Amino acid sequence: MTAQTGLHVVVIGSGAVGTVSAIECLRAGHRVTVVDPGSPGGEQASSYGNAGWLSSHSVIPPAEPGMWKRVPSFLLDPLGPLSIRWAYLPKVMPWLTRFLLAASTTPRIERTARALRTLLVDAPKLHATLAEEAGVPQLVERRGVLHVYPDRAAFEREARSWEIRRRVGVTWLELSADELRQREPTLHRRYTFGLVVEEAGHCRDPGGYVAALSDLAQARGAARIATRATGFRLERGRLAAVTTEQGEIPCDRAVVAAGARSKPLAASLGDPLPLESERGYHVMVTGAEAGPRTPVMASDAKMIVNFMNGGLRAAGQVEFAGLAAAPNWKRAEILRDHLISMFPELPNPIPADRLKVWLGHRPSMPDGRPCIGTARKTTDVVYAFGHGHVGLVGSARTGRLVAQLVGGATPEIPLAPFDPRRFL
Repeated sequence: MTAQTGLHVVVIGSGAVGTVSAIECLRAGHRVTVVDPGSPGGEQASSYGNAGWLSSHSVIPPAEPGMWKRVPSFLLDPLGPLSIRWAYLPKVMPWLTRFLLAASTTPRIERTARALRTLLVDAPKLHATLAEEAGVPQLVERRGVLHVYPDRAAFEREARSWEIRRRVGVTWLELSADELRQREPTLHRRYTFGLVVEEAGHCRDPGGYVAALSDLAQARGAARIATRATGFRLERGRLAAVTTEQGEIPCDRAVVAAGARSKPLAASLGDPLPLESERGYHVMVTGAEAGPRTPVMASDAKMIVNFMNGGLRAAGQVEFAGLAAAPNWKRAEILRDHLISMFPELPNPIPADRLKVWLGHRPSMPDGRPCIGTARKTTDVVYAFGHGHVGLVGSARTGRLVAQLVGGATPEIPLAPFDPRRFL
């Protein structure tokens, strides 16, 4: 294909994916307008409160073979690592069925892993470059991440996932109990086995990072309009304008990167894509007396713990309840209790004035792969949403792919596994 430059591109969404897409479209010579009612990196954004992992090895979908047997427990235990609110079950059931089928066999999981690896493989390096350009190199650290287990047997219960990671090129170092103790002296001694994925990275302030990237985009010429996009106006199959609550924005191309709120925009173009919110929580502790030297994931708690610029963060949980349901802050309290259990030198209880809780929405597709491709009605609209648990880490390459699709250039990785048409 022949690349096109000088187009006016409207990017809908100022989260990590949308903001990097804006930067890469500017880099390709396009004029860019970013549309979003919220502030880039603000508390309303998924990028604000995620775990901060730039985990290039996060290639395994959340579901696994036989998971359907545990659906009753997801309904009966509202505070488990994954829960479904009863009132939301009828709405989420079609998505959940696809979710379980997509990971029902090892070959299906491996297909997703191989696809995600192409998207994530060198993400920490790409993010380090972006952070440098934005003047915040200190926000991206490349010193690996740590997975900890009560014992080797617990690790071996996840052997299938780690073997798939190995087959797609992920390597790691194993740590004995003594090595783990030397590396993480404040971690509870019940953890006796660990592994370090050295290629992975960490962002010390995801919200601040996205805000800095937004500032970079605006410094390079991007316009920003604080309004909500409502749809598109097409003329003879070509995009004429993006419609918003403040009126139309004439443009040549549009990018839908509105995270969990992308579904109605795609539906307005005749693409009923199965996007769902995996609600996630975090708890932050200021002035923490203990915590990990290396960002850590605890297998038993199913949560990630690391130091951010604002304090010690524990992030995790998956809750299906939709975009509008009120938070269940008991889920954040569970993260807090796990955190105290993992690091016994923390005060128990932690003073309330040192705690902050948050809820956000992971935009998730049932097969664990984002939608990166064009709308059926017009190739002038590019979809870039549905990254689930890999939104921040996956944003660096996704932005590059978006710019390539917008300009008609050949994408740098195969996009068939991410094609939105796989659901249509």
